Formats: sequence, structure tokens, C-alpha cells
Amino acid sequence: MNSLLEELNCETVFTIPVFGGIGVSEAVVVTWIIMAVLVVLCLCLVRNLKVENPGKKQLMLETAVSGLYNFFEEIVGEKGRRYIPYLSTVAIYIGIANLIGLFGFKPPTKALNVTAALAVMSIILVEYSGIHAKGVKGWVKSFVEPSPIIAPINVMELFIKPLSLCMRLFGNVLGAFVIMELLKIVVPLFVPVVFSCYFDIFDGLIQAYVFVFLTGMYIEEAVEEA
Repeated sequence: MNSLLEELNCETVFTIPVFGGIGVSEAVVVTWIIMAVLVVLCLCLVRNLKVENPGKKQLMLETAVSGLYNFFEEIVGEKGRRYIPYLSTVAIYIGIANLIGLFGFKPPTKALNVTAALAVMSIILVEYSGIHAKGVKGWVKSFVEPSPIIAPINVMELFIKPLSLCMRLFGNVLGAFVIMELLKIVVPLFVPVVFSCYFDIFDGLIQAYVFVFLTGMYIEEAVEEA
């Protein structure tokens, strides 16, 4: 049990000696690793792009990007198309963060601070999309629609939506991580490998899909009402 508790804790890897010392947690370090890998991968994939006679690498890249745009456009609609790069980036990050446990790292998405930050970023974008589509007056007016009576409920949604996104992602990732660690302790051979295919791969990708799908639905709702 002590070993499981140690696995669940996101330890401070090092401290930055400013403002009395800022601790950098393991979740942040793993996120930096994911960012570095993605940046290097992007630099490698976008080298030598051609307008005519593109190579197989470029065709695969264009197919993947087109697939992401088509997928998200069905969720956010034509008016929300400008937010697809953000949704794609978050989907890729969460997907990799949930799968990184296969390589011996702790998934950063099992840290509440990480999922809370993702949720707050997404809801800020959702509210911005509403302001951009309706204007400030229209956005404020939307809180009293269809009736001023439900204005408190509409205001509460500003806090309920990010909390829902945060706790859904955090709870599912943490739950899957705990189950896998318990299986490794109780049945250390063979069985954890089978369950890993579900909890580390399938469930991890599903959680990434659910997070960006809900964010996309919120954006679509905000821009289509304009």
C-alpha cells in the first residue's frame, strides 16, 4: 500500500530559486518532455514540404490534419472552425499524456492541477468564442435568456463546466492508474498486460476524445447562438 501511495504522489523534482523557491512537480517535467517530443516531431514532419509532387510523409501528414479538421468541424460547425487548432493540440497532448504510462512515466493528467488547468483554459476559450461571436453585450445578454429567472443557473454554468471537465478527466485517469498499480501488486505477471491494453491505451484515448468533444460542444453552443 505504501508503494501505491508513493506512485500516486506527484513529487517535486527540483526547485527554482526565485520568489522563495518554486517547486517543479513531476507532472510538469513530464509535460515538458511531451512538449519537447512534439516540437521535434513537428519540425521533422514539416521539413521540405512541397506544393507539387508531395512525398509520402507529406501526404500522410496532410491526411491526418484534414482528418482532424473534418472531425472537429462536425462538432463545432463552420463558425467554430477557427478553434480547431486548439482542440487538436489539446487532444494530442491529453492522448499522449494518458499513454505515457506505457513508457514508465506517471501520466501528468492524474495530477489535479494539470486537469484543472486544461479545464480552465478550455472554458476561457469557450467564453471567448461566445464574446467573439455575439459581442460583449450579446454575451452578457445570453445569461438572461430565455428568461431572467434562470440567470443564476447560467452564471453557475461558468463554474460547473470547468469543474465537470476537470473532475471527469482527473477521476478517470486516476482511477485507471490506481487499478493498474493494484493489479501489478496482486497479479504481477501476464494479467496486468491484458488490462493495460484497456486502461492505458483504450481508456486513455477515450478520455482525450471525451474532453475535446465536450469542449467542442460548448464552443458550438456558444457560437451558434449568435
